[in-house]
Amino acid sequence: MKITKKHRRLIIWLVILIAILTGLSYGWSCQNVHQLRIRQQSKMSPVIMIPGSSATVNRFDGMVKKINSMDHKRHSLLKVKVYNDGKITYTGRVRRGDNEPFMVVGFENNHDGYSNIKKQAKMFNKAFNQLKNRYDFNNFKGIGHSNGGLVYTYFLEHYFDEDQITIKRLMTIGSPYNFSEPTSRRTEMLKDFVKYRDNLPDDLDVYSVAGSENYVEDGIVPLSSVLAGKYVYQGAVEHYTQVTVTGKLAQHSSLPQNTEVLDLIQRYILKNNRNPNNGPRKVNQKNSDTDPYNGN
Repeated sequence: MKITKKHRRLIIWLVILIAILTGLSYGWSCQNVHQLRIRQQSKMSPVIMIPGSSATVNRFDGMVKKINSMDHKRHSLLKVKVYNDGKITYTGRVRRGDNEPFMVVGFENNHDGYSNIKKQAKMFNKAFNQLKNRYDFNNFKGIGHSNGGLVYTYFLEHYFDEDQITIKRLMTIGSPYNFSEPTSRRTEMLKDFVKYRDNLPDDLDVYSVAGSENYVEDGIVPLSSVLAGKYVYQGAVEHYTQVTVTGKLAQHSSLPQNTEVLDLIQRYILKNNRNPNNGPRKVNQKNSDTDPYNGN
């Protein structure tokens, strides 16, 4: 078969195209391997926090200030706000050499209600993806106050699917897993949380902290609603622990500044302060034969 000039030109262009694609593929592969290596070697383990409904990114300022005063480690405080149009803004910075900074993610849409919690979880996922790409951490811890704990729960069940990043521990503080309803009347949200709980990371340690002014509620959230978190997490994660604090600053909005809560954060969330042999009773082991939801 005679090869014409036209055929020769096509062959040359094909060879050039293959060379370009091969080069791009090799470059992408090298960059990807390099990025994975950076992430695997990272020593950063941030504490990512979500405030409750009507709260802003300033919600945890007092808590961070008190913790820095208590452990003298000067944890950085980075505030991330996600707007309804998708824009994300940053305030503060992560100090060089700080391997355990606090990062707060808040939302323009910070309203109550299950439909908004689902929207906030989607917004949090977008912010989380930016944070992991900016800071290349391979593990993190979570804290959610009030509805922030519900946003975290929805995020873990519907969005969090990471091979290279682990959430090591989660603390929810005054989170109303059944809103204001009694446990005998489960809300749509609680039913959904239970339905999708198999999507939760099975190596996760969860601490659910409840406040109690009168052993019934914390002034806003019924104690039974916070304790309903056991139907979501118990038996689905590695460890699930329930803790109830009472007395001064046990009111719902004051819980993040409560001395006992700060002590729990220091001992069970912050890396260098953990003491697994001295702390709240473990309510559940993952391998328990009892399914807490099983018709109860």
